[in-house]
Amino acid sequence: MLAGLVNPVLDSQRVFRMGLDAMAHPGTVVEIPGPEAAPRPLHLAAAAVCLALVDFDTPLWLDAGAASEDTREFLRFYCGCPLVDEPRLARFALIAKAEVMPELSRFDRGTDESPDRSATLVVQVSALTEGQGRRLTGPGIDGETLLDVEGLPSRFWGWLRENHGLFPRGVDVLLTAGRRLTALPRTTRTEN
Repeated sequence: MLAGLVNPVLDSQRVFRMGLDAMAHPGTVVEIPGPEAAPRPLHLAAAAVCLALVDFDTPLWLDAGAASEDTREFLRFYCGCPLVDEPRLARFALIAKAEVMPELSRFDRGTDESPDRSATLVVQVSALTEGQGRRLTGPGIDGETLLDVEGLPSRFWGWLRENHGLFPRGVDVLLTAGRRLTALPRTTRTEN
């Protein structure tokens, strides 16, 4: 079994605060501290987010890429989270193979009365680069920011625009690449 966070309380608080900061400033890429190793094929940032945010009250869905026995054992041991078979039943989803990820509409988008009950997706990608790529606007962004993401299906950006149109409902997306993380909450507008 791989080690989890070195100092579970302080490290999970640090990851939580950095995740909140990323959600508050969409498109900003942050370096996440966390475990020194993660079960294959998890990125270190994806593992750290799960260790900080997923617990026994958080149904988690794993795509086929993330659903290795090592990953399942790691998450059960450190998070104690129930693993669900259907994306719509998850509060968090861990997607290791973004190229073949399901549409965002397959996940719980909450209701008008309880938009907070929607899912958060942790999606692993090949690379995240600030300052170039797609134009992002919306709350938490001063004017606009540019974000280039490698490894997403081309349909993803259309799904994200549709997701934004459902506000206050909709899923929130965290993208990870190695130790890097950025957020695309439902409030973020994207353009080519």
